[in-house]
Amino acid sequence: MDATYEPTPPRLSYGRLFLRFLRFGLNAFGGPVAQIAMIRRALVEDEHWISSARFNRLLAVMQVLPGPEAHELCVHLGIAARGRFGGLLAGLGFMLPGLLLMLGVAWAYDRFLTETDAFDAALLGVQIVVLALIARAVRHIGGHALENRLLFGLAAGAFVATLAGVSFWVILATAGAVYGLMASGRRTAPWLALAAGLAAALTLRLSGLDQAPTFAPMTEAVTEPGAVALFWSGLKAGLLTFGGAYTAIPFVRADTVGRGWVEDGRFLDGVAFAGVLPAPLVIFCTFVGYLAGGWMGAAAITFGVFLPAFAFSMVLYERLEAVVADPRLHRTLTGIAAGVVGLIAATLLQLAWTTAGRVPSIWPALAILALALIVIWRWRSRLAAPLVIAGGALLGHALLG
Repeated sequence: MDATYEPTPPRLSYGRLFLRFLRFGLNAFGGPVAQIAMIRRALVEDEHWISSARFNRLLAVMQVLPGPEAHELCVHLGIAARGRFGGLLAGLGFMLPGLLLMLGVAWAYDRFLTETDAFDAALLGVQIVVLALIARAVRHIGGHALENRLLFGLAAGAFVATLAGVSFWVILATAGAVYGLMASGRRTAPWLALAAGLAAALTLRLSGLDQAPTFAPMTEAVTEPGAVALFWSGLKAGLLTFGGAYTAIPFVRADTVGRGWVEDGRFLDGVAFAGVLPAPLVIFCTFVGYLAGGWMGAAAITFGVFLPAFAFSMVLYERLEAVVADPRLHRTLTGIAAGVVGLIAATLLQLAWTTAGRVPSIWPALAILALALIVIWRWRSRLAAPLVIAGGALLGHALLG
């Protein structure tokens, strides 16, 4: 066969296209690596929608863009099959099973589990092992993003700045500008960008517009969580999710837990539930939106989170690969990714601090955390996260009750 030959997707009806990607959604267990492997096996190896080389290039593009890569792949391949409406149907099909399941979980959790303390110890065990999952994510994302000492320095600076209460907008803009300018060979401009970032942080602090430098979130809501505010929280997460859904955690937590709309423990429960459902992990936002604002809040934050994943492919489909090939964009996004690593690490420390304040005894909690870390670091399987979460519930019930 000619090496330049590029297969094309079959001409499916809209209904069959939706059902094809709905089946992917029903089997989307195990996180993005397992989801992408499933899509590759079906559409590259079995059904020949796209060549392996082009799939690899497309995956590289999706990894540069913010948002869940597997979902973005589905949207892009749906467009290739039946145009932009086909991309919309493919994306909806992939996300729909996880969305409906998470809505059901959020309703049941809010209706039953919050009205009794019978499951408190089990849920506390789950929250502890979620900390281990986030720690692994920091290690995994950092291993890919922090390629040199400058990037390590930017991540460390983002970590300290986050703990000091600096807005993540300032942190990420500064990290992206500093690394983008430094990697392009500039010598003075990166220092000016750093100075501008420090000045912006200081100005926001003195004006009272920045977040308070504290490990503990607010205990009372400053404002009621309306649909617009939750949509904006989701949109920020969708636009800033670089390197995996765990990178959405600090942004969503800052807007929801930080404003007193959701407690840290419930936030971590949402991350845990997302880890066992057939869905992109970022579906935890639906859970948080439901607890903060009911059905409308869940819809608003979910729409915000997934809007960029649809929009990038649907708006830039013909030029997407050319756009992300620009080296200036790569350099800036590399700096932003380093800043995100620092943000997640700082958020992990804050979550650990507040979780430690809720446990009845620190030593059993540390034992659960250590065991979870050992298992997830050594066991490479799509079943690792769900089973560790289930084990955390059992150990929490046994040791923390």
